[in-house]
Formats: sequence, C-alpha cells, structure tokens
Amino acid sequence: MEIKLVLPSIDYKEKLFRYKADFIKNGDSMDGSAGLEDALTFEEWYAVWKDNLSESTVRDGLVPATTFLAVDEKDDLVGMIDIRHRLNDYLMNFGGHIGYSVIKSQRQKGIATKMLALALEQCRELGIFKVLVTCDKQNIASAKTIQNNGGILENEIPEMESITQRYWITL
Repeated sequence: MEIKLVLPSIDYKEKLFRYKADFIKNGDSMDGSAGLEDALTFEEWYAVWKDNLSESTVRDGLVPATTFLAVDEKDDLVGMIDIRHRLNDYLMNFGGHIGYSVIKSQRQKGIATKMLALALEQCRELGIFKVLVTCDKQNIASAKTIQNNGGILENEIPEMESITQRYWITL
C-alpha cells in the first residue's frame, strides 16, 4: 500500500471524525493526532493544529508541532503522525519527537513503518537530525516500527504502571 503524508484541511473533516470514531469504538489510544480525541468540531481541532505550528502561537503547555494525515492511494485516512519541533522535559522522557497512530483495520500492514520513514524526512527539513521516538514496552508493534526505521534503544523509564522505551534515530 502506498501512503503519503498530507497537511490537514477542511477536505478531510469527515474522514478525521470517522478516524476519531474508529479509535473511540475500539478503545484505542489516538496518538499523534494533535488532540483530535478532545475536539468537538473540526474547526476547534484545526485552530489548535494551526496554533501549534509556530513557537509564537503554540498553546500553553505544548511545544510547536506539525501533525500530518497519512492517506492511502484512495485518499482514505489510515493514520496520523505528529512531529514535535523541540522537546520539553516530559517529551524528553516519555513522548519524544514523534507520535503516531494507525486505524485498527489497517494495522500490521507496514503503514506505521512507512509513516515514520516519511516523518523522518520531514524531521530533516525541520533541522532535527537526532530524533527521539518512544513507545510503551508492551507495544511490540511500535517498537518494531521504530527499530525498522533505525531506532536504537537508549533506555527504559518506568512511569506509574508502564515502562517507556526511548529510541534514538540519527538522520
């Protein structure tokens, strides 16, 4: 399956909320979606997405980030991926530069690996050449995605009931 990363626009409004509904229905974590899980409307979500693109308008408590939609050859939304332009203390330990998710029906098809590879190209353009990507130790699929893109495990950090694995990818 071919995928590409595109920036959000009103054209994806319905697809974004179907994506959100899929995650809610399956009880999955909607990582890399720029807060889509909390948005009541596309306009509300898009305003946050747009504000978070720039250091001068980023919302309180967040860092500048660019969130992309991963679409297939039919322009169906199969995943979302968020690139944080810099790290704060929390992201340095638990969130990393990149967060992503893939809808349940499209998992185990290599989509996350392709998404991460495309996001790493975007990191180069942003001047980020040492990229931190993290995942829960229990998320073996995500660990494989990161390793398939050159991720080297630096360490594991316990947080409450889980353990976060921290991988570095040098571009």
